[in-house]
Amino acid sequence: MIKINDRIRNIIARDKKVMFTTSREHFPFVVDHASGDFAYDVAGNRFIDFSSFIGVYTLGDNANEEIRQAVKGQVDKLMHPAFLDFFSETPVRFAEKLVTMFPKGFGRVFFSNSGAESIEDAIKLTRIFTRRPYLLSFYNSFHGRTLGALGLTASKAIQRKYIGPGPNVIHAPYPYPYRCPFNTSSEDECADACIDFVESNIFAKETSPDEIAAIFMEPVQGEGGYIVPPKRFVQKLRKLASDNGILLVDDEIQAGYMRTGKFLALDNFGVEADIYTMSKALGAGVPIGATVARRALGDSKPGEHAGTFGGNLLAIAAAEASLDYVKRNMKSLQGAVRTKGEFVMDRLHEMMSDYDIIGDVRGIGLMIGMELVRDRRSKVPAVAERAKIVDECFRNGLLLLPAGISTIRIIPPITMEMDNIEKGMDVLENAIKKSDKKR
Repeated sequence: MIKINDRIRNIIARDKKVMFTTSREHFPFVVDHASGDFAYDVAGNRFIDFSSFIGVYTLGDNANEEIRQAVKGQVDKLMHPAFLDFFSETPVRFAEKLVTMFPKGFGRVFFSNSGAESIEDAIKLTRIFTRRPYLLSFYNSFHGRTLGALGLTASKAIQRKYIGPGPNVIHAPYPYPYRCPFNTSSEDECADACIDFVESNIFAKETSPDEIAAIFMEPVQGEGGYIVPPKRFVQKLRKLASDNGILLVDDEIQAGYMRTGKFLALDNFGVEADIYTMSKALGAGVPIGATVARRALGDSKPGEHAGTFGGNLLAIAAAEASLDYVKRNMKSLQGAVRTKGEFVMDRLHEMMSDYDIIGDVRGIGLMIGMELVRDRRSKVPAVAERAKIVDECFRNGLLLLPAGISTIRIIPPITMEMDNIEKGMDVLENAIKKSDKKR
């Protein structure tokens, strides 16, 4: 059992006096250091990390030795190259390597500092390329918290309250098979209904498709609830965009970089986007964002788009070392994600047969969501129960994060040892057992 000591309480009290409130309210975790499968707080408590520090540490907490050495080696040479004003070989070399991970024909890269910035860059580029004013996004989506990215986001009202107006964004229903907005009886029917809504309502009654610059989507919705769309929906959306000259922007910020077993999560659906955005795991713990576009779309003009810190050499050093590691170990990483993901899903389905509080289990690879309900017939979200389960897990040495209204996300580092995944699942099941009404 985790011990909360006076030092932890003191740091949290000091935080609340000087820092703006964000999302640090789930449990009293005051991190000190981390390594591999584990995170440690300032009291010396050890936690199995099923959060990857919000999807950042895909290759292990605090990255690995190879990545850390790359960053250390860059520090004494040069940290800030003003890359968007001066030339530098290191970011160019990394961009050349990065585009090899994308479909043929991708060859334009813009580096930024975060996932939200990579989305902002995509917003600007789609408008530059198309000269169209509107954007289309989806309910339950989360694309960031800066103004443009927040305009695309439609996950929780509190995230947008008092902030608007943002960019010209229209939101459409996203196929959420467990809670299809059209109450259909199958995933494919839900997919068809969502596409039909765009065509028969948005295109016909709200905005002509020839005024829409881009459709932004997450291949698996992240903060909105770890919602996996039917393959049929993604493929029909790609066709809808192509038929109307609309660019498809794929937000890989949380789902990408091997999380689903593929470098690009969209590859699970058999389609390609026109622009991809990536961050989180890309820098292995050092902030970086990347926006990658088809070369055929063209280029921006001098002065049309730039920044200060994009291409920071510490971030590039970490990202390049991380990518080199991934490319060398691609087959073993893919196998690990598949094996570990199947284990977690099998275990969750076993729990689902025993505990009524589990309404749905879904995911791809090691991007897995477990949605909790007060009862399966009504599907009323078990919000309070989720909070108790997450807290109970924390107090027994397991870090978890919520998503959506009542979903728990399971995103350990893909390099986590199977023994520790098993131990983490044991902690989770014990917490669920305490909260399940049937027990």
